[in-house]
Amino acid sequence: MNKKYPKIFEPLTIKRTTIKNRIAMTPMGTNYGETSGEMSNRHMNYYNLRSKGGTGLIILENANVEYPVGSNGTSQIRIDHDSFMPRFYQLVEMLHKNGTTVAIQINHAGASASSARTGMETVSSSNIPTKVGGETPRPMTKEEIEHTVKKFGEAAKRAQDIGFDAVELHLGHSYLMSQFISPYYNKRTDEFGGSMENRMRFPRMVLQEVRKKVGPWFPIIVRVSAEERVEGGNTLEDTLKYLEYIDEFVDMYDVSCGLNPSLQYQIDSNFLPDGWRHYMARAVKDKFGKPVMNAGNYRDPAVVEKILESGDVDIVGMGRGLIAEPDWVNKVAAGKEDNLRKCISCNVGCAGNRIGVNRPIRCTVNPAVPEGDLYKKLNVNKNCNVVVVGGGTAGLEAACTAAEVGCNVFLLEKSDHLGGLSTFISDLPSKTRMKDFPKYLENRAAGLDNLYVFLNTDANVDMIKQFKPNIVVNATGSVPLAPPIKGLKENLEAGNVKDIFGMINAVNNGEYPDEACDGKEVVVVGGGSVGLDVVEYFAPKGAKCTIIDMLPQIGMLADPITKCSMRETFDKYGVKEYVNTALQEVKENAFVVKTPDGEIVEIPFDYGFNCLGMRANNPILGNLQEAFKDTDVYVYPIGDSVRARRIMEGTMDGRAILNVLESEGFLDLDGISV
Repeated sequence: MNKKYPKIFEPLTIKRTTIKNRIAMTPMGTNYGETSGEMSNRHMNYYNLRSKGGTGLIILENANVEYPVGSNGTSQIRIDHDSFMPRFYQLVEMLHKNGTTVAIQINHAGASASSARTGMETVSSSNIPTKVGGETPRPMTKEEIEHTVKKFGEAAKRAQDIGFDAVELHLGHSYLMSQFISPYYNKRTDEFGGSMENRMRFPRMVLQEVRKKVGPWFPIIVRVSAEERVEGGNTLEDTLKYLEYIDEFVDMYDVSCGLNPSLQYQIDSNFLPDGWRHYMARAVKDKFGKPVMNAGNYRDPAVVEKILESGDVDIVGMGRGLIAEPDWVNKVAAGKEDNLRKCISCNVGCAGNRIGVNRPIRCTVNPAVPEGDLYKKLNVNKNCNVVVVGGGTAGLEAACTAAEVGCNVFLLEKSDHLGGLSTFISDLPSKTRMKDFPKYLENRAAGLDNLYVFLNTDANVDMIKQFKPNIVVNATGSVPLAPPIKGLKENLEAGNVKDIFGMINAVNNGEYPDEACDGKEVVVVGGGSVGLDVVEYFAPKGAKCTIIDMLPQIGMLADPITKCSMRETFDKYGVKEYVNTALQEVKENAFVVKTPDGEIVEIPFDYGFNCLGMRANNPILGNLQEAFKDTDVYVYPIGDSVRARRIMEGTMDGRAILNVLESEGFLDLDGISV
């Protein structure tokens, strides 16, 4: 145990159940389940990795208690029938062998379900959609409510019989019980609506039924949105009041935040600090005197220890942090904090995949979320020299992975530091957490004796040949796109308009103090992630921001959390939006655009920014391909040097060097998925 963090490794007993440390994996949907509702092998391995990594308590993602009406997604696990019990038993047995306490969250999605997926009308407390643009549900009848109460009780009893150590019920995040509790959703006029007592009647019936089924010694955890952060929703004070109606049935509170319209506070945005929700947990603990669990951008062990030491929180919940780093607990215990692969709160591969486009979850910083780093058990079968050109995150991942299986790796970086665009972008105040990823990769590289880093090295073919390469990885990244639009190139060169590189350099040089931004016209062309970063920087400084994009929606390709956060920022600061609008010309102090109705409009600016995207940067790729075309040397372009994409794709490309090593006869993956 790391003596720096005694509270993290202190056991906690709830009823007759003891949790070995104070770190819990919070329930998160994965899309790893089978369409039948059963857990897949990949699913089982995903949880086993986090259990082997030392996590004290794992709460499985929400399991449906009433199929199909209560479904949350296309491959949600189910616990509404006895047929699902054997597979769950196998998982619980597996995790118990690692000393992990295991709970499962049982849930009904209510109006957060989708009729297109369930084939039936969605139900709720009343006819209010869970989010703007969501489908309108049908209010449940009293008979349906009573039936659902029984389904919760049956599911909880199954969980107990399976061997789970506890059960969690979800009363927040815009799921069915939340739709009764929150006045934002509940507009009923019968005994299940109106007063707080009436709105709590259904949740109380559920908790009462669950307790009756599982008995007095089986721990019941309740997850709540302590602050709903929507107009007309429950405040923290309201939550402290409504919990009085169910407290007698609860053994631990899992204190969360937000509803679907405030998703950026439910699945925390990157600008929210580590442990920002702890005061909510403290308020619940002070009133009810029961253990509280709390998640909220926790990733730094020093912050976790401080929060636990304060007594505000009894168990720190990590969701995305354990997707990124399944060995978080073990690495902290061993004093390997510098090797923690910390979540950067980008929300791209997790929420972006699952909520945004119904894919299985992935991770920007962890290219093997369900499989784990099995490749580290392998070693090349003959000498292999790998030269990596470019020390950004994609190049670093490729270099480290190749070195970890025994290759001799030579990393050539043009600048005086590693990390590439990730390090550069993280200079923006709202992106500082992004620095953690290149820092982790640097530390990982530093621990590999067969990985040699050359900074301030402008690679060329002759230099690369000196290393006698078997594989050359081209990881030269991307640069801002500057289309051939009248006046754009000239005004970029003159400094009248800046791209993201120019903007960050100006920020670092102190060119945009608050007083220089207040009231200034800031106009951004390009509504992708880079354009949103610029607006996010200037709008709070009092600038009058305008953003222009050819697409029908600003931030159209962003993840759901970024979209919610963007909308909050735009509404708060009055950001003007031009969509379906094309840039025609750039002048010294104005952008000339064509609006959807064909009108040519001149939009003046004090600060103008070109954020029309990025393009692949390949200064020597062609030369490499020509030089080695008649040889056995494999040239492998990765990341943005293939085409401008997200960090996540570059990380996966870097890890996929294992496939290249196999195809070139240096490695036998023996069925290992990478």
